[in-house]
Amino acid sequence: MSSAFLSKSIIIIGPAYPLRGGLASYNERLAREFMQQGHQVSIYTFSLQYPGFLFPGTTQFSTEPAPADLQIHVRINSINPFNWISVGRELKKLRPDLVVVRYWLPFMGPSLGSILRIVKQNKHTRIVCIADNIIPHEKRVGDAPFTKYFVTPIDAFITMSEKVLGDLTQFAPGKPAQFVAHPLYDNFGEKISKEEARKYLGIALDEKILLFFGFIRKYKGLDILLDAMKILKVSNEKLSLTDNLPSRADYKLLIAGEFYEDKKAYDEQIERLGIKNSLILKTAFIADSEVKYYLCAADVVVQPYRSATQSGVTPLAYHFEKPMIVTNVGGLPSLVPDDKVGLIAEPTAESIAKKIQEFFQKGAAYFLPHLIEEKKKYSWSKMVQTIFEVAGL
Repeated sequence: MSSAFLSKSIIIIGPAYPLRGGLASYNERLAREFMQQGHQVSIYTFSLQYPGFLFPGTTQFSTEPAPADLQIHVRINSINPFNWISVGRELKKLRPDLVVVRYWLPFMGPSLGSILRIVKQNKHTRIVCIADNIIPHEKRVGDAPFTKYFVTPIDAFITMSEKVLGDLTQFAPGKPAQFVAHPLYDNFGEKISKEEARKYLGIALDEKILLFFGFIRKYKGLDILLDAMKILKVSNEKLSLTDNLPSRADYKLLIAGEFYEDKKAYDEQIERLGIKNSLILKTAFIADSEVKYYLCAADVVVQPYRSATQSGVTPLAYHFEKPMIVTNVGGLPSLVPDDKVGLIAEPTAESIAKKIQEFFQKGAAYFLPHLIEEKKKYSWSKMVQTIFEVAGL
């Protein structure tokens, strides 16, 4: 009997409330999809996710209300081996049909790998890993052995980019693995009007708003985008006496997200470039309840990454039907068909600036029909179906 007709007991291991961020939102949304299909689901999250020296933000915890519809156990301590044994034995005894575990950072390899080894001793539970990254963006000593240790008890893998699927062959050759695009983040509310969103954020309706959204880290290329803003500013100044050109209007970059590295270098760059008046800085963590305002206020979402596997910002943009400008790195171009859903730039300030001008010359309406059609591919039901298929359930 297929999984569609037989209820399964499922445990998701990974960040969830009271932790915050994209991984927590994803795991909670995945749990709801399993529940909607008639399965019994609980989430085991971290009592201690990162030691302070590994967490660059202000806090790891949500200020939102606890989700009333989910069963979440705050149990895993990422640095306490005695805890790993305790949690492993607990899950082994529960004998779930399926464990779905998130893997995004080699630091988690020892704790999660140890827990899952114990779970596998029950000779019943199937384990599927959803891999955000196998080779991390920012490398540290121990990455390879930690990842090798983690993958050993895994039965099958889902990756959310073709690049990670390729990376996986270095660590788990021969194990079932399939790429499934990151489903839409449809748990942040429905699309609202640009007028309502900009009124909430205090942004004028006639401004051309570019959005950089999410945690600010070196590999995400915000510094490249700031250089592009300088190019656009100079270009506009040269055209200031020319009428009726779409590129004449000033562009504003809305930066919405928390610094996960020292902001001093960015402050100095902004001062040096003289672009402070071209920026709207909302550089704090964006609560789930406010995400829709930032996406819906934007004309276009810009992802100027230096490197990427995939990005959680892409499914957000799809959900709120916002065109994207992304760089030609990693898995980003395959998720954003060029000149349809958005535009593909090289990871240079000159190329990004040129694509921003091209976007506004074409207008958002040019991209909207393709966006609406393309977003149909990114469903949670497809993710669940594929998890069961690779698990052999």
